[in-house]
Amino acid sequence: MTFATPWLAGIAAAIAIPTLIILYFLKLRRRDMEISTTLLWKKAIQDLQANAPFQKLRRNILLFLQLIALAIILFALAQPEFKDITLSNQRQVILIDCSASMSSLDGGEKGLENLNSDSGAKETRLEEAKRRAIAMVDQMKEPGLFQEKAEEAMVIAFNNSAEVRQAFTSNKTALKAAIEGIEPTDAPSGLERAITLAKAYSGTQKFEDQVQEDKGFVATSPPASIHLFSDGRLPDAERVQTEPTDNVVFHAVGSPEAPNVGITGLRAERAFDNPGKVSIFVGLQNTARQQRTVQVELLLDDTVVKVSEIPVAAASKAVQDAPSSDAGGAGEGGADPAAEEEEWNPGLGGTVYTIERAEGAIARVRLSMREADALTSDNVAYLVIPPARRLAVCLVTAGDFYIKPALDGMNLSRLDVLKPAEYQKLLDNDQLAQYDVAILDRWLPDVKASVPPPPPAPAPGDGTAPAAGSPAPAPPPVAPGGKRPGLPPGRSLVLGVVPPPPLGAVDEGETDTAFFAANSWDHPALRMAELGKVTIVKGRKVRILPETPVRDIATTTVGPGILEITDSDTLALVVVFDHTECDWGFNPGWVLFLAMATQYLSDASIGSAGVGLMGDAVRVGETLSTRLPVGAGSVRIGLPNNDRLSLEPGADNSVAYGPIVKTGIYTVSWEGQGTASDLEADGRVRRPIAANLLSPDESDVAARRRLAMAREVVSAQEQKEVQLTRKLWPWLLLGALGVVMFEWWVYNRKVML
Repeated sequence: MTFATPWLAGIAAAIAIPTLIILYFLKLRRRDMEISTTLLWKKAIQDLQANAPFQKLRRNILLFLQLIALAIILFALAQPEFKDITLSNQRQVILIDCSASMSSLDGGEKGLENLNSDSGAKETRLEEAKRRAIAMVDQMKEPGLFQEKAEEAMVIAFNNSAEVRQAFTSNKTALKAAIEGIEPTDAPSGLERAITLAKAYSGTQKFEDQVQEDKGFVATSPPASIHLFSDGRLPDAERVQTEPTDNVVFHAVGSPEAPNVGITGLRAERAFDNPGKVSIFVGLQNTARQQRTVQVELLLDDTVVKVSEIPVAAASKAVQDAPSSDAGGAGEGGADPAAEEEEWNPGLGGTVYTIERAEGAIARVRLSMREADALTSDNVAYLVIPPARRLAVCLVTAGDFYIKPALDGMNLSRLDVLKPAEYQKLLDNDQLAQYDVAILDRWLPDVKASVPPPPPAPAPGDGTAPAAGSPAPAPPPVAPGGKRPGLPPGRSLVLGVVPPPPLGAVDEGETDTAFFAANSWDHPALRMAELGKVTIVKGRKVRILPETPVRDIATTTVGPGILEITDSDTLALVVVFDHTECDWGFNPGWVLFLAMATQYLSDASIGSAGVGLMGDAVRVGETLSTRLPVGAGSVRIGLPNNDRLSLEPGADNSVAYGPIVKTGIYTVSWEGQGTASDLEADGRVRRPIAANLLSPDESDVAARRRLAMAREVVSAQEQKEVQLTRKLWPWLLLGALGVVMFEWWVYNRKVML
C-alpha cells in the first residue's frame, strides 16, 4: 500500500487530534444560583466534575467515536492506494474460433473419453468455447458505488475471415446472446484478420494529424485484453503482430491427441484420348497415432458405384531442430517455449477410381470407419463432373512443326490452324465461341484497350522492384481503333510471348540458359510435363507485379517460367519463353503438357474462386463466383440446406456469393441459354458448383497448447497481469460518515437518558 499525500494527512493530524482532546479538558464557566434541591441536577454535577481542569480524562464513548472518525478522515486525506494485480482492465475482446476444426467432438471436460463413448450427446470444441466465454461474461464486474463504469466486452467470431457479433458493451445479456448465436462453419481458420479487427474496434490507437504523420499509429489508452478461444490450429499465427502492452489470453480447447481421418484432396480427369473415361483421385490424411483402415464410397448422383477399404498411415512424430542460442523472440537464453510441445506429421493415403461415364454427374466421396473420428465435416467431399465432349481447338501460328503434330494425337472434334490475321478477323467479328481453346504461338491479337488503375508501386527491397536504372514498364502502343496487343477473352494457351502491361507481367528481356527450379509442379496442367528434363537455351526474365491476376505456376532459375492469368472473362496459361529455343519439343512431356493444358483450360471455370480441373468448384471460406451467358435473368442460387437466394449479375454477367461457410453443392440457376456443361430442368438452366474443405491444416485436429505468434509464444491460460491502481479514500470517507452517524445516535441516546 502506498500514500499519495501522506504529508498533508500528517499536518492535519498534528492540528486536529490535540484540538479535539483539549476540548474535553476545558472547564465551563457557570453562574452561581440557589436552588431548593440537587436531586434533579445529578447530570449537572457530573458535568462539573468532568470539566474540572487538569483532571484525568474519564472514559467517554463520544470522545472515542470522534477520535475514530477523525483518524479515518485523516487516513483518507493521505489518499492510500494499492496496486491490484488482475486480468482485467475493464475492456475485454472475446475472439471465438468457429472454423472447421472447432466442430471436432472432443470438447468438454471428458475430452477424448467423450469422443470414444457411444453416447449421442457429444460436445464440440465450439460448444465448449462458447460455454467458457459465457462463464467469463458472467464474472465481469458490475458498476459499483465508486466505480463509474462496468467492465465492457465485445464478441468477434472468426475463421479465415472475422465478424463482429457484438460491439463493446457492459450488457451481459447482449454479450451472451451474441456468443450463443455463433454457428459452426466448415471454413479454414486464420487469426490475423481477427486480431486486426479487434484492434480496430478497441479504440486503443489513432492516426495522428498530418503534421506528425511520420509517427503513424500511436497508443492513446491501455489496450483491451484479448481472450482467444480456439484449439490453436491457426496457420497464420506467426504473422500476427502484437504490442508489448497487449494482453493476449489463450483459452485452449480440444485434445492434442484427437484422432481424425479426412479427405484432403479430390480431383477428376477425363482421358484426353478417351473422354468417356474418368479418373477420380482421392487423398486422405490421418492424425491418429496408429494406422487406420477406412471405407471409401464413391457415389454418382447419390448411387453407390465403388466401395473399397483403404489403409491410411499413422501419424509420425515430427523431427524438431535444436533451438538456436541466438534465436530472437524466444525468451531468455534463446530457447523456444513452443519446442516443448510435440508436433506430429499426419499419415497419408489415397486411392484412384476409374469409371466409364460420358454423361455428367455429381460425384460424392464418403468415408466411414469403426474407430473414433473427431471431425465429420471432412468425411464427405463433392465433385461436379461435366459431360464428356470432344474439344474444338484453334492453333494460331505463322508456322510451327512442334505443336500441330502433338495436337493431332488428341481426340479433338475440331482442330483449325489459323494465320494471325484470320484469328484477328474472327475476334473482331465475335466469332470465337466456336472454339473451346485457342493456342497462340508467339503472337497476341489486338484487343480493346482498357485503362485499369495503375498497379501499386513496388516497395524497395520487396523483391518486385526493378533493378536500379532499369526503365519502368511502358504500356503497349495502342493500335488504330483503340486496341493494343493482349489476351483475348475466353481460354487461351499462349506460347513464347508475355502479355504486356497493364495486365501484371513485365518482360525484362532475354537471358542465358535456364532450367526449371525443383518444385512440386502440382498444377493440373503440369503433372505430366516432365519439366525437370527441360533445358531452356534462351530464357526470359519476367517480373510479376503484386496484386494482379497473374500467378507463377512453374519457376525457372531466372524467374517465372509458366504463368496462369485469371480474371472475370479470361483464363490463360502463358509459357514465357520460346518453346523452339529449348529441348522440350523432343520430350514426351511436351505432348502431355499440350494435352493436359488444353483439357485444363476447357474444364476450368472462368471467374471462379476455385478453378479446378473438372467442373465448377470453390473452397469453403472463399467466395463463389461464376460467369453466366449473356441475357441470363432471374438468377438464383440454391444452398446445400435447400434455401434459395436471388443474385444480381454484374456488368460482365458474373455473379458472386459468399464467403462460403458450409460444404456441399451450390446450384446457380437462371432463365435463358446455358453452356454445353450446364443442365436444364423445369425451364431453368442449372450450374452445380461443389464446395469442399480439402484442407490438410483443418483436418489436422490435434489441438495445441502453445500459440507461437510473431513477437511471443502464448501458452494456454498463460496471462499477462494487468496492474491497476485501487484508491481507498472514497471507502474511508464512507466509513467516517458511518462512525459520525453512530456517534450522533449515541449522543442523543445519552441526552435522552
